[in-house]
Amino acid sequence: MITLQNISLRLGQKTLFNQANITLFAKERIGLIGANGSGKSTLFNLLLGQMTTDAGEVSIQPNLSIAHVRQEMPLTDATAVEYVLAGDADLMQIETAIIEAEKAQTYERLAELHTRLGDIDGYTANARASRLLVGLGFSQAELTQPVSAFSGGWRIRLNLAQALMCRSDLLLLDEPTNHLDLDAIIWLEKWLQQYQGTLILISHDREFLDSIVNRIVHVENQQLFSYGGNYTQFEKIRALKLAQQQVAYEKQQKKVAHTMDFVNRFRAKASKAKQAQSRLKSLAKMEIVSAVAVESPFQFEFRPVPNCPNPLLTVEDVSAGYGNRTVLKSFCWGLAPKERIGLLGPNGAGKSTFIKLLAGELKPQAGTFLLANGVKVGYYAQHQLEYLQADKSPLDHLQVIDNKATPQMLRNFLGGFGFAGEMATAKVAPFSGGEKARVALALLVWAKPQILLLDEPTNHLDMAMRNALSLALQDFEGAMILCSHDRYLLSSAVDDFLLIYQGEVRRFDGDVEAYYQWMAKQHIVKPENTPVKLPADADGKTPDQIRQELQKEQSLLEKKLEKLTREMELIETRLSALYQAGLQSGDESKKLTESLTQVKNAREKAESDWLYAQGLADGL
Repeated sequence: MITLQNISLRLGQKTLFNQANITLFAKERIGLIGANGSGKSTLFNLLLGQMTTDAGEVSIQPNLSIAHVRQEMPLTDATAVEYVLAGDADLMQIETAIIEAEKAQTYERLAELHTRLGDIDGYTANARASRLLVGLGFSQAELTQPVSAFSGGWRIRLNLAQALMCRSDLLLLDEPTNHLDLDAIIWLEKWLQQYQGTLILISHDREFLDSIVNRIVHVENQQLFSYGGNYTQFEKIRALKLAQQQVAYEKQQKKVAHTMDFVNRFRAKASKAKQAQSRLKSLAKMEIVSAVAVESPFQFEFRPVPNCPNPLLTVEDVSAGYGNRTVLKSFCWGLAPKERIGLLGPNGAGKSTFIKLLAGELKPQAGTFLLANGVKVGYYAQHQLEYLQADKSPLDHLQVIDNKATPQMLRNFLGGFGFAGEMATAKVAPFSGGEKARVALALLVWAKPQILLLDEPTNHLDMAMRNALSLALQDFEGAMILCSHDRYLLSSAVDDFLLIYQGEVRRFDGDVEAYYQWMAKQHIVKPENTPVKLPADADGKTPDQIRQELQKEQSLLEKKLEKLTREMELIETRLSALYQAGLQSGDESKKLTESLTQVKNAREKAESDWLYAQGLADGL
């Protein structure tokens, strides 16, 4: 399907690929991994034809339909659903042709186009686009809002939905989970498991990779190495490979040392000179085994924290929110030393609100919040990257918070975060998102907090840094609250969970897997920050009664959809028969085309009604 043969490519002074080779086959699910800057995104650009190699050949199967997530932010007044529908180029082409044929009253052409529309499942396109958006976290009301009304992160989700809507043979996804919450990640995971084409996925989320891919392509040392299986299997195979390589290297070095010792001792003796020269020649012909290089430059640990009072903080009958809107209703809670707590709950339920309350960025609307005397809180959130001073270096930032530490001490510390040599004194301005995130984490670690509050700390971090963070958190001596969509980090770094749902904060008995099962029982399809608006006649009825009525309505709508679908199929069959017989010019074909349009409109309305009823039922 795709072959890269002896490709070489340089960007500026850096060589990304040097005579690299790989062959990718149809229907494979490939995880593309490697250190930041190794060339993963560049490889995508090569496949998309947006770049060319300096040498070698990129061969792609002809007429291959490739879908990918656009990087640019959409600027359009189209609604969210309309924007996603535009991802299906065949659908857009047929619908445009139908409008032209209706204007020209060419009924033969209309019959053909409606048949093609049915063949590509075009009559359900609106419902499919809506399901994509709801799965990625959009509320029912947001489906008809203009794209321009959404913020940057939500526009990226729109681009992702548009790529998923495209009927493709090859799907390229570059860090698709970066801007998604845990609920949306689980939904996307299940969607990709059902994808019928070839998938190439760049991701630093090991749980996500494990559940989807069946092959790993590792970009390393300017080459492309292939491993069968998922990411966990790749780690085991690579660890064994590196161990074997190290053994072979040490064995070879002993042989080289022994040979050189012989040469040095006997090359001056006439009787041994030929043997010495022969051994030198054998060394020259020897295929050198490289020493194993540790790929991750990140090795750090949290500094010992001062003595911690018990409890560290206390919350009594606290409510919190924004303005007149209450997100967290009256709850009581306390944090003890060494507690390690992960936050669970649907998007918009209040996890970030909870952390902001503990960090002191949000004042309680009611109740008492008490932080023990002398307790230092370390807070990491994505917006903190914006507070880094662009004209200052990582070393400058550290010296501001600790002017007593020596520059060498700070440099040694920064080295564990990947800022060695000139990087430690380079200005932050041109740093990537991942590099800025590492600066912010370094500042947090150096401050020695007794309470650590982490809100999505792995965004922008590559696999190596995520692993280093996970190991460091396991040895952290203070108390920690973690909100993250990284399931591996949640599983490895926390001991207990809090569930935040419908304004309540309570202990959750179970792990991340148990949370999946809980979500399934709650029928959580989409999160909303505001209560669902119920039908006008719902007053006085319990949520269960309303849900039962909505389920009955859904059942009736489903039967109506089935009936309308059968009607469309019958009309399309008759139109096709007329087309084959060459009788489309008569009144009968015109009448059938008009009937098909009426049925199509009725079906679209039924789909819309069904989705609305489903949204109401899921929101209860």
